[in-house]
Order: sequence, then structure tokens, then C-alpha cells
Amino acid sequence: MEDLKLLLNELKAQSFFKDDELCVIGCSTSEVIGERIGSIGSMEIAEEIFKALKEIENETGVSFVFQGCEHINRAVTIEKSNFNPYTMEEVTVVPDIHAGGSLATYAYQHMVDPMVVEHISVPKGIDIGQTLIGMHIKHVAIPERTSIKQIGEAIVTIASSRPKKIGGERAKYN
Repeated sequence: MEDLKLLLNELKAQSFFKDDELCVIGCSTSEVIGERIGSIGSMEIAEEIFKALKEIENETGVSFVFQGCEHINRAVTIEKSNFNPYTMEEVTVVPDIHAGGSLATYAYQHMVDPMVVEHISVPKGIDIGQTLIGMHIKHVAIPERTSIKQIGEAIVTIASSRPKKIGGERAKYN
């Protein structure tokens, strides 16, 4: 997982990760090992990715949340301490390697106090293997460019966001 560590360190150097901010992670471990998304998930790959992300959490104060696959409607596994009842709705599901994906499953099994929410709106995310995390990124999403384009065989897409620019011809922006 040298690609992942290089990517995370590059993002850390760019101040991508912020203290007390949530960052959604979508991941197909199948894609990482060169197979079709959702085909053969790997808990071993999930463990490596989760551990690398935990290191970044400890170093930066960011909190990672983990998007599940389409079989659980891309619900998100979070630490209960990050739950906001005004903006999130808890759902009753436990991610599984075949319904949620390997990384969401591994995260659920290794978080301090995990729970799953139907939807979340966060300022940034990392998508490993085209898992379609966009539904959980705040508007307006902005692609982030890095030198690392793949983790293993999986395409990596990184997004941050900015506030919407509203108004008309009289509006002013900083």
C-alpha cells in the first residue's frame, strides 16, 4: 500500500486534512487488486487501508467516515461521536463484505463506537475504485489533483468543496 501512503502524505502536505473535519472514504478493495468492483472484496486490503487512514487521523485530527456499497444504499459508517441528529439519520444495518464492502465492514468492526447513517454531507472525500462518493460531498464539489492517480489498480478521485456562489450580477465574492 505504498501508493496509499504516498497519496495520504501528499494530501497532508497540502493541508487537505483538517482538525475536527469529516472526510468520506469510498473504496473497492476488489478494484485495488485489479478485479471488477464488488466481485471479490479483501479484508486484508481493507485492514491495510484502514490502518493507514487511522495514522492520518491521529496526525491531523480529521475523522474518516466510510461509505458502504450500493447493497446498503451507500450508507456511511461513522463513529457515534460524530453523529449529528439534526443532519443525519441512523439506519439499521451492519456492513458486511458482501453488503457494504470490505472497508466499511472492517471499519465497523474496528471503530470505538460505530453506527451507520443513511446520508452525510461532508466537505471532502477520497474515492478509491470509482465507488461514487459524490452523493456525500457538500455542494460545490471541486476535484483535487495529486500525483498519485491509482491505489493498486484502482482509480483514485479526490474531492473537496466550496460554498455556493449565489446572487446575480450585483453579488460580490471574496
